[in-house]
Amino acid sequence: MISRITGVLSAIYEDHIVLNVGFLGLDVQMPECTRRQLTSMLNHEISLFTIFYIDGNPTQGKLTPRLVGFQTETEREFFELFCSVDGLGAKKALKAMTCPVSEVAFGIESQDAAFLSTLPGIGAATAERIIAKLRRKVARFSVAPRDETVGAASGIFTEAFEALMALGHSESDARRKLESLSKKRKKFTSVQEILEAVYHN
Repeated sequence: MISRITGVLSAIYEDHIVLNVGFLGLDVQMPECTRRQLTSMLNHEISLFTIFYIDGNPTQGKLTPRLVGFQTETEREFFELFCSVDGLGAKKALKAMTCPVSEVAFGIESQDAAFLSTLPGIGAATAERIIAKLRRKVARFSVAPRDETVGAASGIFTEAFEALMALGHSESDARRKLESLSKKRKKFTSVQEILEAVYHN
């Protein structure tokens, strides 16, 4: 399994990017919300967390290897969870994720079927299935700052959420503290910095 790749971002297309790795140019699919974050990184070296899967129908003999890329492990973990819902495969999930992971997770957790139904390819019935299966599983994904410019900082906020839970805070209290902190637009480079800011506010 290919779990991480590093290379030079040479092109960005509507549904994938091209990453030059050595003598190879790899097509990497990714959701729109991730692809938008990479526009300023064209011709620069980037690292992506990846999922490898085989697309197609084996009975028809049409199988194509696909590589899906994400900026953070948190995005990859959410995508895998999202794909576990009946009726949602990798292709449909990729099309649907036009919003940051934290926004989609918040919509699921708050049982906002109307919002989920606005995502491409997600109708009312699918939105209800997503909520039924995932609403109790996405709390840690919904605490990241809802701002596409934060990039990898989302993973740090997720780790801080888990740390606060380990320190005895309830889910709602931990989420409230971190959401309040994220609104201040301060940049954090470690979980320790976030925890210090939480307890010194």
